[in-house]
Amino acid sequence: MTNAASVSARRDLPEAPLLVAARGGSPSRTPVWFMRQAGRSLPEYRKVREGIPMLRSCFMPELVCEITMQPVRRHGVDAAILFSDIVVPLAAAGVDLDIVPGTGPVVANPVRSIHDVEKLPVLDPEQVAPVAEAVGLLTKELGETPLIGFAGAPFTLASYLIEGGPSRNHERTKALMYSDPAAWHALLGHLADMALTFLSVQVQAGVDAIQLFDSWAGALSERDYREFVLPHSARVFAGLADAGVPRIHFGVGTGELLVAMREAGNDVVGVDWRVPLDAAVNRLTSARPDLPKPVVQGNLDPAVLFSGEDVLEREINRIGAEGRAAAGHIFNLGHGVLPETDPGKITRAVELVHGLRP
Repeated sequence: MTNAASVSARRDLPEAPLLVAARGGSPSRTPVWFMRQAGRSLPEYRKVREGIPMLRSCFMPELVCEITMQPVRRHGVDAAILFSDIVVPLAAAGVDLDIVPGTGPVVANPVRSIHDVEKLPVLDPEQVAPVAEAVGLLTKELGETPLIGFAGAPFTLASYLIEGGPSRNHERTKALMYSDPAAWHALLGHLADMALTFLSVQVQAGVDAIQLFDSWAGALSERDYREFVLPHSARVFAGLADAGVPRIHFGVGTGELLVAMREAGNDVVGVDWRVPLDAAVNRLTSARPDLPKPVVQGNLDPAVLFSGEDVLEREINRIGAEGRAAAGHIFNLGHGVLPETDPGKITRAVELVHGLRP
């Protein structure tokens, strides 16, 4: 496994609003970026991706650089997020899967037993060398704008592997979790190693922050999360503790898990649109008064970008005010940009956020 602490490629960005806010400082303005900001909502993205399968595009460094830069040029966001996919390390290691348009990741041979777990390949850093190359290109292009790297969290990756693709109820995932804890923990331990390797490669290549996406963790109770998931996500964050970059943790529908997810060891807590930011801060500080006041990220409902200007401005002002309850606030959506979103609305949202009192 690579050592995330041995870093030489990262830029020095002491005034970048996102990095200042992530560390609980006082940024010059409220920083804003959006999950899925580089993607299907942009016509320039659709043009450069035309005819190129999703997974293939994630291993083409110049294309990754161009797509990652597009929302920075168009919207003036305060961070770029690396164009990739959470299943990239699985595919790079040799897992037989594809990203099917309109469906998502589909795994040819789902994992259903300890024998399947034992057959999973180990990720070698060289297998994601094109991702590192893309990061190198981006650090030259981005100037003073930070670059966020990311990976899928062990639970979410496990869900895709076990279900064979996206799932509404995660029934096979939970069945394995409950019925064969040994196989479950072996699988999540393997995936934690893979996520850490992938993130370490990105950190060594020069990303300025990382985000661990546990997109489907909201399907779990807090009790189950603590027993079956938390130790493995904590291992990923612990492996990056000396990397010198802010660590963001995000999940969907995780209002009941926020306290436990923070205990995984991240620096910034992502909050989806279901919980007001000030309520999230109160929940976190009340549960763990021994910890510093949290830094939060979020949490505009992506559907608000389909509303009129008055609604957009009202909601951004509300969230900006709620975010001041935290030690730091990075403005974002409560999940990703929806494909049919008008890019002009995203640009306008950035302008409105930059007009907030930080």
